[in-house]
Amino acid sequence: MGIQLMGLAHAKQKLQRTLSGKIGNAALATSNVPKGHIAVYVGEGNRKRFVIPVSYLNQPLFQDLLNRAEEEFGFNHPMGGLTIPCSEEYFISLTTVLSCS
Repeated sequence: MGIQLMGLAHAKQKLQRTLSGKIGNAALATSNVPKGHIAVYVGEGNRKRFVIPVSYLNQPLFQDLLNRAEEEFGFNHPMGGLTIPCSEEYFISLTTVLSCS
C-alpha cells in the first residue's frame, strides 16, 4: 500500500511539473475532462487526445510511459499538455490491459 501511494505521489509531481506555467492553456484544454480523469496526447507526428482515469497514473506500466515522456520532453513541452511518446496502437493496448485489471 505504501509503495502504491509513493508511486502516485511521484506521478502527481511529474504532472505538476509538466503542467506548471500553463494554467491558462490547461484550463481551456481540461474544461471537458470529467472529474477523476486526465487528458493526455499520444502519437508520433499527429497526436491524438485521450481522456484516461487518474488511477492509471499509479500503474507501473503507465509510470514507465511517464518516465519516457520526461526523458524525451522534459518538463517544458511546447504542446502544453502531457504528451506520451508512444504509438497510438500501443497506448490503446496498454489502456485496455489497465482497464481489465
